[in-house]
Amino acid sequence: MLRRLSAAVLVLFATVALADKPAAKDAGVPAAPPKPAAAVTFSEGLSTPESVLYDAETDTYLVGSINGSPLAKDNNGYVSELSPDGKVLAAKFIEGGQKGVTLNAPKGLTLSKGLLYVADIDTVRMFDRKTGEPKGEVKIAGATFVNDVFAAADGKVYVTDSGFKAGKEGFEPSGTDGVYVIEPGKKPKLKTLLKSKALKGPNGIVATADALYVVSYGANELTTLDLAGKKKGEVVTLPTGGLDGLVLVGDTLFVSSWEGKSVSSGRAGGPFSEVFTGLEAPADLGFDSKRNRLLVPRFMGNTVEAWDVK
Repeated sequence: MLRRLSAAVLVLFATVALADKPAAKDAGVPAAPPKPAAAVTFSEGLSTPESVLYDAETDTYLVGSINGSPLAKDNNGYVSELSPDGKVLAAKFIEGGQKGVTLNAPKGLTLSKGLLYVADIDTVRMFDRKTGEPKGEVKIAGATFVNDVFAAADGKVYVTDSGFKAGKEGFEPSGTDGVYVIEPGKKPKLKTLLKSKALKGPNGIVATADALYVVSYGANELTTLDLAGKKKGEVVTLPTGGLDGLVLVGDTLFVSSWEGKSVSSGRAGGPFSEVFTGLEAPADLGFDSKRNRLLVPRFMGNTVEAWDVK
């Protein structure tokens, strides 16, 4: 999958339409049923959206826009705040290069104890959730593509490094694949849980009381670890690879796949099956627990879609 990504992935792409073209009319041949549509689509002010997060306390959506190359330290990334009905509340709630903010290519987002944590190339940055004011950062030495973050109930923040670097044909493995944890405090502590190429480009991550679930961008695999970073059970194979976003709803995991242009669902031990299809470049998922909606950023389409979950 990595080799098939062209260098154009590192810059903005034109919007990709979701719906199929209408079928040609043919007497006696019934038309194909229309594909289901997203409940709400957001596009205003978004530029290469990689992650979307539902804030239950404020009943809003936070969207991270890379606004350029996922690897460039250009300090022009930003986070938007949207209402669930599609209105823009703050086009650039947090903006790189403004008000002392450094934000290059925001990817995963998570909230913990009043702080918004943002994955940014080789650093996890913290911001005040109410004001957007910078509140520190945690540098991950040697990391090349810090991708997803997830805040557990105890305040610990789990982090993945997908181990990518720029190459002649797009992304190439850098060999830094890893999973980390940030322990909060006046001076947050970073601990390495696992560094291994066997993670195959770890991307989306979810933590429960006794397990970490990690999906691979470089494969169609879901790996389960304990909270110390040791492997638990067998690796689960999903229908397609290029896995990105991961959310847990009850005991069901939802996973986005670039290769499959889809979102699949299943239990931690499998099996998984596709539930939403025809999604070009679905990135880091969010979940609106009030409306029971899966939030899907379309990386190449500069949109975020909210899909009703049955």
